Amino acid sequence: MSENLGITISNHFLLNQQLSPGATGSFTRLLQSLVLACKIIQKDVGKAGLVDVLGRAGKVNVQGEEVQKMDELANLTIKRRLSVSGEVCALVSEEEADIIEVPRQYPTGNYVVHYDPLDGSSNIDANVSIGTIFSIYRRVTPSNSDTNDKDALQPGLKQVGAGYVIYGSSCVLVFSTGQGVNGFTLDPSIGEFLLSHPNIRVPRRGKIYSINEGNYSYWDEGTRRYIDWLKHGYEDHKIHYSSRYIGSLVADFHRNLLYGGLFLYPADLKDPLKPQGKLRLMCEANPLAYLIEQAGGVATTGQNRILEIEPNYIHQRVPLIIGSPDDVAIYQDFINGRR
Repeated sequence: MSENLGITISNHFLLNQQLSPGATGSFTRLLQSLVLACKIIQKDVGKAGLVDVLGRAGKVNVQGEEVQKMDELANLTIKRRLSVSGEVCALVSEEEADIIEVPRQYPTGNYVVHYDPLDGSSNIDANVSIGTIFSIYRRVTPSNSDTNDKDALQPGLKQVGAGYVIYGSSCVLVFSTGQGVNGFTLDPSIGEFLLSHPNIRVPRRGKIYSINEGNYSYWDEGTRRYIDWLKHGYEDHKIHYSSRYIGSLVADFHRNLLYGGLFLYPADLKDPLKPQGKLRLMCEANPLAYLIEQAGGVATTGQNRILEIEPNYIHQRVPLIIGSPDDVAIYQDFINGRR
């Protein structure tokens, strides 16, 4: 067992800061603010059935989706904690239409954070695992100017950190700052995240595929043939795959990151308003692509590397194929007609 197993997340941040030449501590303070926000959300999620935070809020978000009460609460929590941190110049939330400027009464910093405050929130009433996803960029405009699209619309390759927190049977935070992927589990008795999954590496090939098969008739031919191949076990198919689809992106991704396999949300023709897929590039696909690549995996649209996509607007959607490198490669063979 690693001698670092059980180290607190605060000590982990401080150790990384000491190993980074020229570090000022601002990035560490930003991460600590994110951790605090997620602890607050975990507390609220844990008592969701006991107070009036279950169900719909009676409005739709910028994506045209019904807003859950916990969505609003989680969004407000993250926005408040990061705004007062003094380390961000702007925020971008899945729940809000425009870039969120830091209120003028607070100092600003040099980071932009994209976040999905509560991924999978439609599953809250059924007590299914949900999560927070975040992505961090350095601003590229001068610090004495207003933030704009140049700061908010950077390709995923420019991320300086990304991660997610999954609120389930335990509360787990998984993140990377470019030196591998580590997971921390919240110990509620002391209120601290402790290192529980050091140096996560996704298996080169798994035995799980995760996709909403209810959309089968709307997929492209290559995707349909790939899923048929997984299910029917042809002669060149030596691994028996199991279908596991929770419908909560962060939960499906977390399982496959640990066990190996493939998560797919391809483009489909079911919704003419979403011809490029359902998932958001900036607050979902980019941070998870950053994590999977740091863990040795691959993330693609089926044709292009996710992290190389030049974003056009903050709520842009993309297809997402992500997971074990050998599984992604086989899928791309089907898409490109090589199988």
